[in-house]
Amino acid sequence: MAKVVPSLLSADIVNLRGILSDFKMAGIDWLHIDVMDGHFVPNLSFGPQIVSPIKRFGNFLLDVHLMVEQPERFIDSFVNAGADIVTVHLEATPHIHRIISYIRSLGCKAGVSINPGTPVRLLEDIITEVDLTLIMSVDPGFGGQGFIPNTFKKISDLKNLCKTLEANPIIEVDGGINNHNIEELLEYGVDMLVIGSTITNSKDRKKAISDIENIIKGHNRGEYNIPLEKAGEGYG
Repeated sequence: MAKVVPSLLSADIVNLRGILSDFKMAGIDWLHIDVMDGHFVPNLSFGPQIVSPIKRFGNFLLDVHLMVEQPERFIDSFVNAGADIVTVHLEATPHIHRIISYIRSLGCKAGVSINPGTPVRLLEDIITEVDLTLIMSVDPGFGGQGFIPNTFKKISDLKNLCKTLEANPIIEVDGGINNHNIEELLEYGVDMLVIGSTITNSKDRKKAISDIENIIKGHNRGEYNIPLEKAGEGYG
């Protein structure tokens, strides 16, 4: 069953302990941590000094997404801080194989991410080496952006690539996900739904999570709110 993975990018850092408590009470066990360096994307965010106490507080599985130039400079510090998965951008390094191998050598799961403008076919030479593939459904750098519809085609292309190469990474999508597009993402076979402001900015975070999980459960029971023949219509 697909999993809800809250992102902390839009979270009020002053109220972080309360937010994490809400997540635990709602049964959340994965968290998505966006790391930005102000160069690869035009923003700054969390460092390892934030990741470590988050890990100690709730023992969440921490899915650390490095949106940084020269990601090899950051891997050790985030693994040491408690990252369970480290995802790097294909666009951020010419040495993606070396970095993926290094992450896995540390006993950590390794992921690769692509931006909205990067074709899925460029993953062909690395897809069998990674544990997770992250498709960005917004241009990375800021929370609260609108979902890019061409993401559906990219998910379909990724599923086809995985089938052709007999690869089986976790498929994760991040950006602009809300109650209006979750069912369609589920139809395309997404495993992990990274959701930020829809959850963290809600007045009732536990209900927001419950509402999303009910959509997932309904989908698994075959209860659709969109006609199957309309899923993905217009996206190739």
